[in-house]
Amino acid sequence: MSFRLAVCYGTPKDPSAFDEHYVNVHVPLADKVPGLTDYTWGKVASVDGSVPPYYAIANLCFPDEAALKAGMASDEMKAAGKDLRNFADGGVTMFTQEERSVR
Repeated sequence: MSFRLAVCYGTPKDPSAFDEHYVNVHVPLADKVPGLTDYTWGKVASVDGSVPPYYAIANLCFPDEAALKAGMASDEMKAAGKDLRNFADGGVTMFTQEERSVR
């Protein structure tokens, strides 16, 4: 079992500017969050060809709930959170998830 913080980004006004800032500024900030065991992100496409509800989703993974809570309360996470206003003009939805393997 592990815990994940999913960060869902709405479609930005300028996707190229979003991508540039995300890769070169935000990823280095968020990657410093203590307790991370994995950090992935990717752009979203719908299965049926419709416009997806999000532009991109990032997943920050932690080994357990205590590490997730500590990471969320860290100065590094606060810095990454403050950076959102610099590029995420399409809105942001975040949620946590307890993950259980079915295999």
